[in-house]
Amino acid sequence: NMSSFRKALKSQQKNHKERSQPGFRKHLGHLEKKKDYKLRADDYHKKQNTLAALRKKALDKNPDEFYFKMVSSQLKDGVHVANKAKGTEEENTEEQRKVMRTQDIRYVEMKRVAEGKKIERLKSELHLLDADGKQRNGHTFYMDSKQKVADFDLASHLDTAPELVDRVYNRPTLHTLESKTIQGAVEPLSIKKLARQRKHQYKILSQRIDREKKMFVIGQKIQTRKDLHDKNKKVKVSKETVNASAVYKFEAKRKR
Repeated sequence: NMSSFRKALKSQQKNHKERSQPGFRKHLGHLEKKKDYKLRADDYHKKQNTLAALRKKALDKNPDEFYFKMVSSQLKDGVHVANKAKGTEEENTEEQRKVMRTQDIRYVEMKRVAEGKKIERLKSELHLLDADGKQRNGHTFYMDSKQKVADFDLASHLDTAPELVDRVYNRPTLHTLESKTIQGAVEPLSIKKLARQRKHQYKILSQRIDREKKMFVIGQKIQTRKDLHDKNKKVKVSKETVNASAVYKFEAKRKR
């Protein structure tokens, strides 16, 4: 039958064996076959054709040719890098882009309100006294003569101890100090420790105020992007910046 004939024919055929690298050439690695050479040759010719095309393009280039992209970019180490034009600033920071990509306006508003409540609580505790960066208030005293100015003593004029003159708060008079006992820290080390703690609290307050402002700006930017889906005609009034969202003026349209 046909199957036995195929078996007999197959038994007579010789198995094809790829020629291997001779033993004395084993140190040269695998023996390259025609299919390997073909791939290598095609890659070589492709690169040569690309170089020839680029060479021809360079020869045909007009030396007076100008593109506006040449103004906003330059070549650094063989790579085109965009220049920051004068007067332009970044529209969004990396943090703002990340929040706007991953969160919605309800989450941003919730975080902003939570930060606002924490800020109010810290303000009620600290009263913004002796805060760094806060403008110092001035207190002017008027005298009738130059002699009084020369003999002027601030502690006696304020009726307080000389050690308490530099304080802007909690500055009791001499009568109060004589009639009542001092409550709280009086030792220099304790006072310095309290001052460090107060400074740390002011730093936290400043960070929270900055974070609340950032969340407010992000919320505005997300809301602006939602408003842009409106089909009404709109005109851009101001560009988007890091500290403010873009402002658009929409055409007034009467709803039926």
